[in-house]
Amino acid sequence: MKKKLLCFLAIFIVLFSSFAFTQKDSLQTSKNVAVELKQVKYPINPFKDTLFFVYNKVGSFSAENRAKAITEKIRKLYEDSLFDSDSLVIIPSDISQDIVYNDDFIIMSILDVDAKAENQTQEFIAKRNLSLIKKAIIYQNENYSMLPKRLGYTALLILIIGSILYFVGKLFNRVKLYILKNSDKYFKGFNYNNIKILSPQKQQVLAMQLYGFVKGLILVLIVYLSLPLLFSIFPATEAYTTTLLRWILTPAKSAVMGFVDFLPSLVTIIVIVVIFRYTIKVIKFFFEEIKKENIKIDGFYNDWAMPTFNIVRFLLLAFMVVIIFPYLPGSESPIFKGVSVFVGVLFSLGSSNAIANMVAGLVITYMRPFKIGDFIKIGDVSGEVIEKTALVTRIRTPKFEDITIPNSTVLSSTSTNYSSNTKQVNNGLLIHTTVTIGYDVPWAAIHKALIDAALKTQMIEQTPPPFVLQTSLDDFYVSYQINVYTKEPTKQPLIYSSLHQNIQDSFNEAGIEIMSPHYNALRDGNMTTIPENYLKSDYKPSSFNIRNKD
Repeated sequence: MKKKLLCFLAIFIVLFSSFAFTQKDSLQTSKNVAVELKQVKYPINPFKDTLFFVYNKVGSFSAENRAKAITEKIRKLYEDSLFDSDSLVIIPSDISQDIVYNDDFIIMSILDVDAKAENQTQEFIAKRNLSLIKKAIIYQNENYSMLPKRLGYTALLILIIGSILYFVGKLFNRVKLYILKNSDKYFKGFNYNNIKILSPQKQQVLAMQLYGFVKGLILVLIVYLSLPLLFSIFPATEAYTTTLLRWILTPAKSAVMGFVDFLPSLVTIIVIVVIFRYTIKVIKFFFEEIKKENIKIDGFYNDWAMPTFNIVRFLLLAFMVVIIFPYLPGSESPIFKGVSVFVGVLFSLGSSNAIANMVAGLVITYMRPFKIGDFIKIGDVSGEVIEKTALVTRIRTPKFEDITIPNSTVLSSTSTNYSSNTKQVNNGLLIHTTVTIGYDVPWAAIHKALIDAALKTQMIEQTPPPFVLQTSLDDFYVSYQINVYTKEPTKQPLIYSSLHQNIQDSFNEAGIEIMSPHYNALRDGNMTTIPENYLKSDYKPSSFNIRNKD
C-alpha cells in the first residue's frame, strides 16, 4: 500500500512540474511577442504630430529606417516652395501602392505586410496616408510657410554680397591710387645685361593691366561663390549648389593634386637647372679669360672666345631641355607630343633661310674677315661694320646709310677689309689716285708735284713717305699713280677729297696743266687752263702760226 502511495505521489509531482514549466514558457512567449510588436511600430511625424505608423521592414530596410526616410521626404515636400498637392498621387504596382510626387519622387510604398499589420487593404492604407500627408503639408504651408523667411534670407544675403563687392572695390581703388601716386618709386624699368627690356611707362601699363585682371577675378569669384548660398535657400534650386561648387572645386582639386604629384619632378628639374647654370658660369669665366688674353691657346684667337661660348652654351641648354623634357607634366601625352612634332615641322619648313644665315654667320666668325668697326666693302657696298649678328651684318656707309646684308650673301660675296692693316704695328692702308699727263711734261716734275700734294694732305702717314708709280704709257699720255699711307680707313672719302684738292693746287703752282692731251696738242693760240692767280703777270697766250707750204 505504501509503495502505491509513493508511486502516485511521484507521478503527481512530475505532472505538476511539467504544467508549471509549460505555463512559464507560454507567458515568456507572449511577453516576447508583445515586445516585438512594440518595437516595429514607428511613427511618421514630420511636423511633431504623428500622421501614421510603419510596422514592417522591407528587405534589409528596417522599419525604423523606413520611418525616417518617409519623414524626411515629407519634409522636403514641405520645403518645396512650388509644392502642388495635385501632383501627389497614388501609383499602383504589382506588389505595392506607391505614393508619388511629380511622377518620379516616391514618398512611400504600401506593401501587403503593411496592410495586414492594420487589418486593412493596401488601397485603403494608401488613400489614408496620401490624405494625411496632403493635409499636413497644406496646413503647415498655410500656418508656417517658409517662403517669406527664404525671401528675407535672400534679400539679406544679396545685401551682404553687395556690401562685400562695394568694400572690395573701394579697397582696390585705394590700392590703385597708392600705386599711381608712388609710380616713380616702384616703376623704374627693367634691364638685363644693359638691355632695356621694359621702360618705366611700359612697366606701369603692365602693372595696371595685372591689377585690373586681379580685381576682376576676385569680384567674379565673390559673386560665383555666393551663388551656391543663394541657391541653397530654395529647395527648387538647391540641387544647383553642388553643381556650381563642383565646377570650381573639381578643377581646383585637380590642379592642387597635380601640383603635389609634380613636386618630385619639380625638385629634379630645379637641381638639373642649377647644375647647368653653374656649369655655364664656369665655362663663361674660362672663355672671358681667353678673350682678355689671360689664357692663350695656340691657333685659337681671342675674338673667337665669345662666339664659341655662345655655341657651347646653346648646346648645353639644348641638352638640358632634353634631360628635363621627360619630367615636364604631360610630356607623355599624345597632345604634347603632337604639338612638339608640329612645332618642329614648322621650324624646319619656315627657317631654311634663317638656318643658312646662321651657319654662314658661324663660318664668317671663324673666317675672321672683319670685325665690328672695320671699314669694308661687300659687293658694291662700302662702309663701317656696326653690327654682326648670327643672321645679318649691318654696314653704315659714309653717307650714314645703314645697310643690312644677310650673312649668306656676305659669305658668297667677295669682301674687302680696309681696316685690317691699320694697326700701330703696320704701315696702314695704302690709298691711291691716278692722273694722266702728256709726254711733253717731264715725269720728274709730275712726281714732285704729286708727292708735294700728298704731303699736304691730312690724315696720311708721313712715314713711309708717299710714292708715285707710272702705271701705263698710252698713245697720248702717261698714267701717274700717287700712293699714300693712312690709318684712318673710315675717313677715305675725306682723304681722297683733300688729296685731289692738293694735287690741283700743286700742279697749278708748278705750271702743269691737268687736261686732255688731245686738246693740248690742237690748242695753238688758246689760253692756258691754269687759273689766273697762278700765272705770271706778263703771261700772254701764244699766237697762231700760219705757214705756207710753198
